[in-house]
Amino acid sequence: MATAATAAAVPAGGRPYRCRRTRSRCGPLRLHRLRLPAAAAAAAAASSSPLAPSTSAPPPEGGGRLVAELVGAFNELTERMGEELATSSSSSLLFRALKLALPALRDADGGRALARALAVAASLADLQMDAEVISAGILREALDAGAVSMRDVKAQIGISTAHLLHESLRLKHAPSKLDVLDDESASALRKFCLTYYDIRAVILELALKLDMMRQLDDLPKYLQRIKSLEVMKIYAPLAHAVGAGNLSLELEDLSFRYLFPHSYDHVDQWLRSQESECKALINLYKEQLLQALKADDELKRIVQDISIQGRYKSRFSTMKKLVKDGRKPEDVKDILALRVILEPRCDGTSSDWGPRACHRTHEIIQALWKEVPGRTKDYISRPKENGYQSLHVAIDVSEPGKMRPLMEIQIRTKEMHRFAVGGDASHSLYKGGLTDPGEQN
Repeated sequence: MATAATAAAVPAGGRPYRCRRTRSRCGPLRLHRLRLPAAAAAAAAASSSPLAPSTSAPPPEGGGRLVAELVGAFNELTERMGEELATSSSSSLLFRALKLALPALRDADGGRALARALAVAASLADLQMDAEVISAGILREALDAGAVSMRDVKAQIGISTAHLLHESLRLKHAPSKLDVLDDESASALRKFCLTYYDIRAVILELALKLDMMRQLDDLPKYLQRIKSLEVMKIYAPLAHAVGAGNLSLELEDLSFRYLFPHSYDHVDQWLRSQESECKALINLYKEQLLQALKADDELKRIVQDISIQGRYKSRFSTMKKLVKDGRKPEDVKDILALRVILEPRCDGTSSDWGPRACHRTHEIIQALWKEVPGRTKDYISRPKENGYQSLHVAIDVSEPGKMRPLMEIQIRTKEMHRFAVGGDASHSLYKGGLTDPGEQN
């Protein structure tokens, strides 16, 4: 049971960062034929009928295609999870969940149920959630589609995953108890969810809401607005509260689009008019900064890997600035952003190398560009109450005769990033060693 969480710092606006992970990749989950790792092969071998569908669904046709889809989905998800989370027992759990759900979902709702299940699983893997949460995301879609039963889950996956699914189903109906138009009620509901529900079920419900918002075009307009209002008042702030910043930003943008289509189109049009030039600048600055960091002798000694992500400001975040400050679009400054993620080397003397690497990166940035006074926020030396750590810097990249928007740069270690992206749930599971189902009771 989770305790009430305080709001984690989230990047100042922006579309979700285009993650460039070392071992995982962002975007929709696409099925493709890949090699089955040993852990999954062992899981398959443990059953006399490795691809047997749930008892709730008829046997599928085209076994070869099913095998390719199962293996492709498994490999894609474990790659997104990364080696630290995709342990042998975690891989076995995920494979069993796919083996149960995928055959049953293939023909449900014209194949759309399977696409939704894999999209939810991909979102959870990108949040660096553990195999049980990702498996629950796949199985929750199967439960909702009537393709499997809770009895199937208990028998073939385990009681712990069934309990997580039960929690998520309870959470699904929570908003119907309150008037979401009332700010106090919405705030109370968010606190209630964080206090009395398994926080992993909260993250799972957020991923499901994101998938729902991506499919809203299929619903009548009045339902689009009702669901968007619910997401804007409850789920987007809830995602922010647990530290899932990228997910929160996309929920906000999608809700904004359906609630205020004309305002959305106005902001979207303006941002699109800048997008090509700004994204080219982001790529240019990424390369300049990466080369400078890799050339630094001190960073070479204490850091084993450096990655830089870029983002372009979100529609909803831009609209808030326009409304709050009465600005014109051209007066919105921080539409460009970079995020530096450092992986310190590990040895007996490396306990402070993470903070040292972050501050050394700050010094290199100061030598490259002009820092904007008063805009630097050091959450590494002074972490936020919920443990969030990152160093935020604002840079003026204008040139003589050429005014440009300010660029925000966030600097953090890989572990700090895991906390910021996955929130309290992912971080606490990782630090507590509970990401491996084989280590749980």
